[in-house]
Amino acid sequence: MKGLYGLAGLLLLVEALPRLGLVDDGYLPPATRIAAALGDEVVTAGFWQAVGDTLTGWAIGLAIAVVAGVVIGVGIGAVPVLRAATASTVEFLRPIPSVALIPLAVLLYGTDLGSTLLLVVYAAFWQVLVQVLYGVADVDPIAEETARSFRLGAWARIRNVLWPTALPYVFTGVRLAASVALVLAVTAELVIGAPGLGKMIAVAQTSGAVPDMYALIAVTGLLGVAINLAARLFERRTLAWHQSVRGEVAS
Repeated sequence: MKGLYGLAGLLLLVEALPRLGLVDDGYLPPATRIAAALGDEVVTAGFWQAVGDTLTGWAIGLAIAVVAGVVIGVGIGAVPVLRAATASTVEFLRPIPSVALIPLAVLLYGTDLGSTLLLVVYAAFWQVLVQVLYGVADVDPIAEETARSFRLGAWARIRNVLWPTALPYVFTGVRLAASVALVLAVTAELVIGAPGLGKMIAVAQTSGAVPDMYALIAVTGLLGVAINLAARLFERRTLAWHQSVRGEVAS
């Protein structure tokens, strides 16, 4: 509820600044004009096609990143020698900004969906991988030794010992990756010109349709909020058994 008060205050501020002449409405239109532009957009087929294109790139890229991050993270984290051998490589590649790969993406895929997927997967993959590595490292050594003493196989140890410990970390990585994936999907569309909301924002900006530009930017923000809320809800329901989630709900 307090968050809604903040949003209402922001809308009042955006409405008041150009009305009072403190900001040129050519750069920041009143909130009512932005809302009207949004109303005009949502009744067009092109708007929903752009939303679908953005969400398609986001969803496919996120799915690839999550699967790859979990599989590779468990594979590396479960073998101490392999984790030590790859630590420097991970630390070298992880800080590279995905936007630095835009020239490569354009060279390989042009303005097709592949360019968006390359940037989204690269950015989201590291969010998942790092969290999975942390989760695997957090496994109780006593529980691991107990599983070995009972002669559980590698798959049984992963399923019964490693996975329950790492799962909260995995969900944290997925939640972070979901937000990052949306940012990179819109960025790819904005810079490269791949189909989606980002391309519509760029077209609105170059054509001088400022209210439409702000309306589309607001839509990307709403998508980000919706994705984050959905990820948190799914995490709470899936990890209802975990102590961290039970403590969060109780507080």
